[in-house]
Amino acid sequence: MTQKPETIAQQVESAQAPGKGLPPLEKWDPELSGDIDIVINRDGQWLYQGKPIGREAIVRLFSTILRRESDGHHYLVTPVEKWRITVEDAPILAHSLEVSGEGRDQVLSVTTNTGEALVIGEDHPLSIGTYEGTDEPRPVVGVRHGVEARLVTAAYYDLAGLVTEEKAGADTVIGVWSSGNFYKIAAGG
Repeated sequence: MTQKPETIAQQVESAQAPGKGLPPLEKWDPELSGDIDIVINRDGQWLYQGKPIGREAIVRLFSTILRRESDGHHYLVTPVEKWRITVEDAPILAHSLEVSGEGRDQVLSVTTNTGEALVIGEDHPLSIGTYEGTDEPRPVVGVRHGVEARLVTAAYYDLAGLVTEEKAGADTVIGVWSSGNFYKIAAGG
C-alpha cells in the first residue's frame, strides 16, 4: 500500500490540538506500515515519487514527525502509522549562524530550512564528524528524536571563524563555545 503525503499530514493535524507545539512523537509507537517513496536528498529537498513536495507546509510538518531510530533509518511517525523514508545525508539543513555574547558566554544558534531556530547547547548539541571514506567535515546539530541538521557550507565557515583553543589535560583542542558548552571541532597543535 502506498500513502500520500497529504494523508499523513491530515492524520497528524487531526491528532494534535492547534497551537500546542510539536507533535508528541515520543508517545507514538505504531507498527511499521512500510516504505514510502519519500527521499530527502543531500541538498535538503524533499521528494515524493521523484518530484519535489511542493507544499512547504507539508515539509515543515513532516520535519516535526521525523525520527531516526536505532537501526539508522528515518521514519515519518503518526499516531497510527510509521513510514520508512530515504535520507541521503542529514534530513534538515542549518544555515544563518547567529552569535550572541562572546567567549565562554557565547550562544550560537542556527535557522533550519524548515524554519526552526535551534540554540546550540544541551538540547541541540553540535558535533563535527567526517563523511565516510573522506576527510570532508560533516558538521551537524542535533534536532530531536535522533534527527540531525547539517550546517551548510556558509554556516560552517562562519562557525570556523569562531574557533578557540582550549586545554584538555596535556592536549589542546580547537572548538567553539555555546550555551556554556565547549564543542570540539579538531585537535590542536
